[in-house]
Amino acid sequence: MGASLLRLHFHDCFGCDASVLLDDTSSFTGEKGAGANVNSLRGFDVIDTVKTQLESICPGVVSCADILAVAARDSVVALGGPTWNVQLGRRDSTTASLDDANKVANIPSPAMDLSDILTVFTNKGFTTKEMVALLGSHTIGQARCLTFRNRVYNETLIDASFATSLKTNCPITLGDDNLTALDASSPILFDNGYFHNLVKNEGLLHSDQQLFSGGSTDSQVSAYRANFITFFVDFANAILKMGNLSPLTGNNGEIRTNCRKVN
Repeated sequence: MGASLLRLHFHDCFGCDASVLLDDTSSFTGEKGAGANVNSLRGFDVIDTVKTQLESICPGVVSCADILAVAARDSVVALGGPTWNVQLGRRDSTTASLDDANKVANIPSPAMDLSDILTVFTNKGFTTKEMVALLGSHTIGQARCLTFRNRVYNETLIDASFATSLKTNCPITLGDDNLTALDASSPILFDNGYFHNLVKNEGLLHSDQQLFSGGSTDSQVSAYRANFITFFVDFANAILKMGNLSPLTGNNGEIRTNCRKVN
């Protein structure tokens, strides 16, 4: 569940306004049905439980957006990763947009090449180092067969034994929703195993392996592989920055009573 809560925060940003939590209404279609989210995002019930408890203690004070940010931090810490001081004061959006959530400019695709990944993160104000650090979050969590099938069966920049091991759970047809760990070496530990995997051409997603494919990010991957403390520090700084991308503050937005619907 820790990886899922971290992913909720990622998919809520770039915006960090808890719009990803909203159910569909008669006036808008929410983000839960977006290509990157449908049958994939989970943890909504955990956020609901936290919100209910907070509302019973201090109603109308803590936003759903802040809950997502804190839950992401606490999940990383619980799985052995770094901590950071979450800045609070975000407010919640009063709408959501399926179209915006489906734009690759907002949620990078696992099929992206390095140049496209760099463009997405650069356009949001991230450096290359920050991008690599953030993608290191794939040291935890799982991916559906649908997202890496083409890599397993058609790509050459992949360790042959690794590819063979994946085919049992990801056949060439069927099994789209079968899950495989993004970092099989330590799937529930937030560490730098992801970068060890990339150097061995064992990145699960195409976009993962692009970080170590003879391009401009190879040296950063090698640095994080060699020193997990450096990765931890850079990740903490980068996700803190991500959590502050265009938040709603002041009189903008609201503090939802129920994270699934506007007040």
